[in-house]
Amino acid sequence: MVQIFLVEDDQTIAKNLMMLLRSEGFSVTHAASRSEASKILTEQKFDLALVDISLPDGNGFTVCTEIKAEQKIPVIFLTASADESSVVTGLNMGADDYVTKPFRPRELLARIKNALRKSGQAQAAFEINGLYVDSTSGIVRKNGSEVFLSALEYRLLLVFVNNPKIILSRERLLDELWDAAGEFVNDNTLTVYIKRLREKIEENPTKPEIILTVRGIGYRLGGHHA
Repeated sequence: MVQIFLVEDDQTIAKNLMMLLRSEGFSVTHAASRSEASKILTEQKFDLALVDISLPDGNGFTVCTEIKAEQKIPVIFLTASADESSVVTGLNMGADDYVTKPFRPRELLARIKNALRKSGQAQAAFEINGLYVDSTSGIVRKNGSEVFLSALEYRLLLVFVNNPKIILSRERLLDELWDAAGEFVNDNTLTVYIKRLREKIEENPTKPEIILTVRGIGYRLGGHHA
């Protein structure tokens, strides 16, 4: 599991971010100050850090320097300031990216996954029951033959691939599809997309082995995946 270090003094923002990241299958450790972050860095190893620039006992630039010295992992700055000097200072100190508050959750997740891919921490290719998904190229193959999916079908498949050990509620999947489509997606639409996706990726859509139904809750990824 990917370990993310969140350094953020605003408790509301931190709580919401931890919920978002954990729902995506990440493990999150939170520090609310520079001193707390320094202590945690000596005790735990991480794959990526999200660091707020403004902290009650210092700034994120110092934390970034410590992180790079201790663990050499990607650092993404969370900043309320989009002025050029702050951005340049952060990048010059070794930050890999920055996101300006208020940020859009999907954009932040995309930046996190991009940073993880660049650092070699993310799994770009995924295979399950003869289905091969390469999220870098966007190619999907079933038993060696390319499978052509619509944008929403592909987005739905990625949600399952990125959360291989999590039961995904219908509500969660609806939120994901709504966000990707930019328009309202209802419960009946989700049922249709699950059916269409199974018809394209399952050996026997009536007896699915990749996208399994969890009665009364939602769905989960099945089979043996790597």
